Amino acid sequence: MPVEDPTPAPVPAWTPTPDAAARTQISAFGRWLAAEGRGEFGGYAELWRWSTTELEEFWQAIADFYDVRFRRQATRVLADDAMPGAEWFPGATLNYADQALRRTGEKTAIVAVSEDGHRHEVTRDELRNQVASLAHWLRTRGIGPGDRVVGYLPNITATVVAFLATAAVGATWSACSQEYSPDGAADRLGQLEPTVLFLADGYRYAGKEHDRSAHNDELRRLLPSVRTTVWVPHLGGAQPPGTEHFDTLTQGDHLLETTPVPFDQPLWVLYSSGTTGRPKGIVHGHGGVTLEHLKFLGLHLDLDASSRFAWYTSTSWMMWNIQVSGLLLGATIVLYDGSPGWPHPGALWQLAADEQLTFLGTSAAYLTAAHKDGTPLGAAYDLQLTGLGSTGSPLPAGTAQWIHDTLPTTWLAAASGGTDIVSGFAGGAPTLPSYPGEMQARLLGVALEAWDGHGHPVTDEVGELVVTRPMPSMPLYFWNDPDGARYRDAYFSTYPDVWRHGDWVTVNTRGGVIVHGRSDATMNRYGVRMGSAEIYEVVDQLEEIADAVVVGVEESDGGYWMPLFVVLADGHDLTPDLVARIRGRIRSEVSPRHVPDDVIALPTLPHTMTGKRLEIPIKRVLQGAALSSVANPAALDDADALAQFVPIATQRKTALHTDIPRTS
Repeated sequence: MPVEDPTPAPVPAWTPTPDAAARTQISAFGRWLAAEGRGEFGGYAELWRWSTTELEEFWQAIADFYDVRFRRQATRVLADDAMPGAEWFPGATLNYADQALRRTGEKTAIVAVSEDGHRHEVTRDELRNQVASLAHWLRTRGIGPGDRVVGYLPNITATVVAFLATAAVGATWSACSQEYSPDGAADRLGQLEPTVLFLADGYRYAGKEHDRSAHNDELRRLLPSVRTTVWVPHLGGAQPPGTEHFDTLTQGDHLLETTPVPFDQPLWVLYSSGTTGRPKGIVHGHGGVTLEHLKFLGLHLDLDASSRFAWYTSTSWMMWNIQVSGLLLGATIVLYDGSPGWPHPGALWQLAADEQLTFLGTSAAYLTAAHKDGTPLGAAYDLQLTGLGSTGSPLPAGTAQWIHDTLPTTWLAAASGGTDIVSGFAGGAPTLPSYPGEMQARLLGVALEAWDGHGHPVTDEVGELVVTRPMPSMPLYFWNDPDGARYRDAYFSTYPDVWRHGDWVTVNTRGGVIVHGRSDATMNRYGVRMGSAEIYEVVDQLEEIADAVVVGVEESDGGYWMPLFVVLADGHDLTPDLVARIRGRIRSEVSPRHVPDDVIALPTLPHTMTGKRLEIPIKRVLQGAALSSVANPAALDDADALAQFVPIATQRKTALHTDIPRTS
């Protein structure tokens, strides 16, 4: 007799009603495809398969469905589908700002809220006028295609205006949040040799106003290419000498003029975490971003012109760029300058209630903290959320189930992607059931597979996340990488012509995707990817520290533990004063997000024979992997040093299951 499988079939925690599914943008897209004679699809799986095999038809359909405003049409959609080097929409010209500012009128385009309660709105016409005036001023300074404009700014309206004006004139934008030290910001922005610099006088976080006047002066010194500095009076400080006043530059009376640029004209530069050295500048184009964000925000987050949309973010995280692109759909975007947990842990939920958000995005860590706190969100806040987004790290199944229980009418759209494509690989599909612990689907146009160690696709098994067909928002190139060697090494060194992202994933038979964490050493804390190199740059300067290694560990309860292990120099002890100084130096010279959770002294640390720190093996041991599976002892300078982390992992696991309060 056949043996019955004792494992019960998984049960979805949320399923859209037929009426709700029919009202989604992705259903409207399917009906439009059928009406246009472009194809009829029996469900999401068929639509996804078509979108990844017929790339030209799919991406042309996205451009047509959303009426992308090309100034000149392309000769075809995809002239070369090689990776890297795919050539999208050759001959086409457009401008991101045309799509973002195409809607006019008195409807609110941006709401900006600070944690101190200050709030202001900008209508579509007001936003368009501010961008037009600032773009006119940039042109008077000779700024256009080929120039770089940068910002050291918080998440406020002025940042959006500065970016859109930069895009409008065809120049390239880049930004860094003011949590970074001047050196940290210059490591990023200085690579671009920018001509114009936008500076705010400071930002608000956790009940404090952080004056950045001294930081601004130092950053200006570190960016000698800057010819003009624009001052943004966010906190009300005094205008520094030798700067232009943002308010003056945005109060003119000018018609919006946008410069048509090629599809692959650089729009912005984002940055890698800096794990192995100086952060890599990742360049994305006007056309690729426009199409990808219309698809991601419109079809997968279900946004349209009636949406009120916020994603908790800083200007250094790609989710800031995603948030701004809500304007492409005509949505009202809500910006927040402050801590999500001040003056109380539910500050972000209160923001969602006060602003009547229809979609809120945040990090998995914030949702996990809310779960542990146990506040019944649906009862405690007047939420109108139809969708809730999660990204930055895997969302635990228990937290996902709790969200569905406490917000039963809200669709949970967990997503996983990267700065590299400034979008998602896997995420939400509002027409599909939602199962706790997994993302609903591979996103349209993303030929995602999980590959085993032999380069073969696997189902229901853990494998490397790979993408086998090009996407229009893949990087154009890395900054200062003229022969493309660093770009190819980052994504194509393992599997030639196939993108390897560095995540461990499972693609299951339902088409759902489970992310198990990073397969490389990049840390991802509070939804922000960070690099260890910047921490070492500070810690290695301390005379008390002989050696150090930092890792970020995704834990079984959904938490994220970032310990710093140190070897003390002879004659020194790990005193509370030394720990405080380590934390203080990292906070001030890198950013508060980089401060480790614990500082732990060990007698020695393991390395490769060439002296490299063993971040990945240490992380895997701390997650419970066997020593024999993470490193070859013959390749280590001290195999016993790696074994030290086994009892630490055991102690940590015991503490998690003993000390952390649970909610049912």
